[in-house]
Amino acid sequence: MAKYKIDSAHSAVTFKIRHMMIAHVKGEFTDVTGTVDFDPADTSAASIEVIIAATSIHTREPQRDGHLRSADFLDVSTFPEISFRATGVLAVGSDAYQVIGDLTIHGITKKVALKIEDVTPEAKDPWGGFRRGASASTTINRKDFGLTWNAALEAGGWLVGDDIQINIDVELVRPVG
Repeated sequence: MAKYKIDSAHSAVTFKIRHMMIAHVKGEFTDVTGTVDFDPADTSAASIEVIIAATSIHTREPQRDGHLRSADFLDVSTFPEISFRATGVLAVGSDAYQVIGDLTIHGITKKVALKIEDVTPEAKDPWGGFRRGASASTTINRKDFGLTWNAALEAGGWLVGDDIQINIDVELVRPVG
């Protein structure tokens, strides 16, 4: 079983959500840490734990970021972290996996399924460690996590959509020794 750490400088957690029922707003979390224990030959013992600093949300609009950090949404003063802990990993193809786990946002934990693709072979880096990468995706309903703030539009519909599409690209590093 290889034990990896998420290389935060080379990893990204991005999301998009419908705005005014017409376009998607995209954002990211810039502070992501965690560990992955993984052996592609035996996924039964795999372990994945990820911590995201909720305050690190960034949508390229400071006023919107402030609102997303407020009690209307993430309430980062009360819930400073978003976390994911895998409860099962299943191989579903060549370098593809389904990961079931507990996602906690805004103090509410729900089971989610991540589709993992593009798991790269381990490669030696110039500093003597070993690295591999992977991409993951899922869609969640924000209301399932207590993120219910919204505003009705004059023409009908809502300001903020319910479904959040999440994409994760990680680079994992395993130190030598």
